[in-house]
Amino acid sequence: MLEWAEVPFEIIVQETRETFPSGLNVEEVAIHIARQKAMAVRSVVRDDSIILAADTIVVLNERIIGKPKDRQDAINILSDLSGHRHRVITGVVIEFDKREVAFSDSTDVYFHELSSGQIAFYVDKYKPYDKAGAYAIQEWIGVVGIKSVQGDFYNVMGLPVSRVVKELEKLSD
Repeated sequence: MLEWAEVPFEIIVQETRETFPSGLNVEEVAIHIARQKAMAVRSVVRDDSIILAADTIVVLNERIIGKPKDRQDAINILSDLSGHRHRVITGVVIEFDKREVAFSDSTDVYFHELSSGQIAFYVDKYKPYDKAGAYAIQEWIGVVGIKSVQGDFYNVMGLPVSRVVKELEKLSD
């Protein structure tokens, strides 16, 4: 998505536990995990690079839905989302020159009622085990299963790109 926005970048992957202390509201959870990711990258990048880290969570009835553990968990998650509205929240942390910009963006997603056959097809074909909420909106399920989206579509894909670009532009001023 940053390529689409013509923002040059390099990907640095650092394993990070996606944990958070109890008592945080859901927007703070996404930012907390993004901050952990930024800190992990900063530990291996010693120059004055801008670090951008993000984490996306799915929230249904104020319950955070993580990544599915296995096939049955993915089926259960998608069954819970079927016919309901949920929120997708992405926390973003941008670090540069000992400054930090942190924010979250929230998008409401409404699913059509999905049949058990549709859910099983999606899980078996796309194996969404590394996706919060057990789905990726840019895949088959997004085309046939999403009734509507209120908010930033790209946020549901994992990054509120227009807001990120605006924040990066502020850093260069």
